[in-house]
Amino acid sequence: MKKSVDRRDFLKGAAVTGAAALVPDAMAAQAPSPATPAPAAQGPRAGAAPTPARELDPGLDPESLVLDRSGGDFMVDVLKSLNIEYVASNPGSSFRGIHESIINYGGNKMPEFITCLHEESSVAMAHGYFKVEGKPMAVLAHGTVGLQHASMAIYNAYCDRVPVYILAGNSLDATMRRPGVEWAHSVQDAAAMVRDYTKWDDNPYSLPHFAESAVRAYKIAMTPPMSPVVIVLDGGLQEDPIQPEVASKLRVPRLTTATPPQGDAGAVAAAAQLLVNAQNPVIVADRLARTPAGIAKLVELAEALQAPVIDQHGRMNFPSKHPLNQTENGGPLIAGADVILGLELTDFWGTVNAFRDSLHRSSRSRIRTGTKLISITSVDLATKSNFQDFQRYPEVDVAMAADAEATLPQLTEAVRKLVTADRTTAFQARRTRLEQAHARGREAARNEAMHAWDASPISTARMAAEIWAQIKTEDWSLVSESGNSSGWVFRLWDFDKHYQHLGDSGGAGVGYGAPAAVGAALANKKYGRISVNIQGDGDMLYAPGVLWTAAHHKIPLLTVMHNNRGYHQEVMHIQRMANRHQRGITNWHIGTMIDNPNVDFAKIAQGMGVYAEGPITNPNDLGPAIQRALAIVKKGEPALVDVVTQPR
Repeated sequence: MKKSVDRRDFLKGAAVTGAAALVPDAMAAQAPSPATPAPAAQGPRAGAAPTPARELDPGLDPESLVLDRSGGDFMVDVLKSLNIEYVASNPGSSFRGIHESIINYGGNKMPEFITCLHEESSVAMAHGYFKVEGKPMAVLAHGTVGLQHASMAIYNAYCDRVPVYILAGNSLDATMRRPGVEWAHSVQDAAAMVRDYTKWDDNPYSLPHFAESAVRAYKIAMTPPMSPVVIVLDGGLQEDPIQPEVASKLRVPRLTTATPPQGDAGAVAAAAQLLVNAQNPVIVADRLARTPAGIAKLVELAEALQAPVIDQHGRMNFPSKHPLNQTENGGPLIAGADVILGLELTDFWGTVNAFRDSLHRSSRSRIRTGTKLISITSVDLATKSNFQDFQRYPEVDVAMAADAEATLPQLTEAVRKLVTADRTTAFQARRTRLEQAHARGREAARNEAMHAWDASPISTARMAAEIWAQIKTEDWSLVSESGNSSGWVFRLWDFDKHYQHLGDSGGAGVGYGAPAAVGAALANKKYGRISVNIQGDGDMLYAPGVLWTAAHHKIPLLTVMHNNRGYHQEVMHIQRMANRHQRGITNWHIGTMIDNPNVDFAKIAQGMGVYAEGPITNPNDLGPAIQRALAIVKKGEPALVDVVTQPR
């Protein structure tokens, strides 16, 4: 019998180095700086100096590898080299090989297996996780059925420009498939079903091929514009023993991430000239802040110009208390602007045009004749045709196909060089006006929040205010969308850190909110942050099983249900259609309401092992209930408060 080697000694001589340690200093400075993860089991400590990739130790007998070294083991070593902390998955037989390798050979650490109850939730968790941690989370998807289940969440991530690292199981060799269901779950080209809304995919033929593709996929996913990638894992490649002739050639390629593309110097100079000479410049930001540094860079540009900033909340772009934050006054500012700078805008056309959804759809310009438009967006580098998330074509004057965050320092410097004493005086006068407008807006928001303060169902303003009263002294993170609650969180809370707001789903797919919140809370867990999820009821019902995932993995998350017992956006659409056809609105509730019976979200959560209270209808009971739930979250567990609310 051939001698076996200890599983932990496999590839000891191979260079398996943490991805973070392989990024040159100049590039690492542009990336997020999360806490250093645990060192890879098969490589040097994280943060060590880069070492060249090399072959297996020639002193290791390749014959000894045949009995118990599987392809999945080597795949795990590659994942460890990329510093992937977690892999979210609903288990499936098509990736049973790498699954077993992760939990046994890899010790269920870097990556750790996160058990999900639906593939869509797996991808949405990875979506939310990235927007806190700034690096991808892996997802395992099972064959044809798993990838199709995951497809909506993949599309959301694609539209939101978020990298998700998807590993899809498949059985390509038809002669090796088990009879029956494995045929239905296998496919000739697995990635074809999601290729239109992923950035890159590959179907590795060998383990060396897998190693190169896995590292390449990570690099492509993390290069702006970021998007999901897919690596298809053949079952045989995962499960079969590594043959001696292959074992001697295995190596892990060195990862070097790409420098984000910056705007052309001439275009930057032209943009700076327009902005400095403008009487009423306006800056609009959507998915600008790619890293924690993005907020500071935008503040520097805005203050160099003393120009108002409108935050479209695709990311946390600009501090809410900063006097140049004029988001609530966006309409009049756009209408009066002579220069508008758009930074990673999802819809520049929609920013400067108004669209009327009536019997005869029409549009009109919101800007003055002659207003100059400047666009900086990396999305111009990777526009596809079939899915139409790219919106209407904007007619801009300066278009930079570049990463806006990476371009901001260059633009700010160009602006500062052009500012004269006269312009400084004009800028300061503009700052004074904007400070006064900001103060008036904050005061108006507080006054408006008092309307219906004691109403039942509970107003969304009261709900936002009660949550804020409990978390404002904590290190908190809003891990959900604004919750279709009339933007009250942005009007009443103080946002100034990149993780305090993560943006929306991207593709507006219902079912994103709850699992994305759990994924973001998973990323926040190591930092001890309070993760807050204002959760829509319809969205929760798409994926309630993610509550079990939060309880099972002890992911601290405060979920406050915005339970208006209906799909309110669809309510408004049906009312609009009924009015258009002059049929009355008495039947608006059919097909749009979630009542009769009412859903008891507290009982659902309790059944999943989550502490829960509600449904709460008395607004005076809300604050104490949130306080009790927050105490559970501080102990390291999830909690839910079901609040019966007004529509928005």
